[in-house]
Amino acid sequence: MDFMRMTEEKIRRAYEKGQFENLPGYGKPLPKDPLSGVPEDLRMAYRILQNAGFSPEEANLKKELLSIEDLIKQSENEMEKEGLQKKLSEKLLAYNQMLSKKRIKTNSAMFKNYQDKIEKRLFD
Repeated sequence: MDFMRMTEEKIRRAYEKGQFENLPGYGKPLPKDPLSGVPEDLRMAYRILQNAGFSPEEANLKKELLSIEDLIKQSENEMEKEGLQKKLSEKLLAYNQMLSKKRIKTNSAMFKNYQDKIEKRLFD
């Protein structure tokens, strides 16, 4: 309780001295919440995922990778497989770039491990 009281007192004194008047955005409306379209009961989960570095683009790219790999395994046409393999390489490159922007290691051993896990799920 004492901490709350001290904090509120310091904020009140700073406000009275005008220390908040030169802050960026002073007098302007707050920016719209990017999660305002998400139902209120799900917003906290979305914020946790967002704060943990999860992005919907990353999830969508992972889904695409899995779909392309599945199509490659099911395809019997070599020309089609080559086209899909090229598409897979492009998506993997995009995924690597996305992860490297987040400073996550993207060495090929990591992706080989990822591929092994996917194949295990698909064929076991």
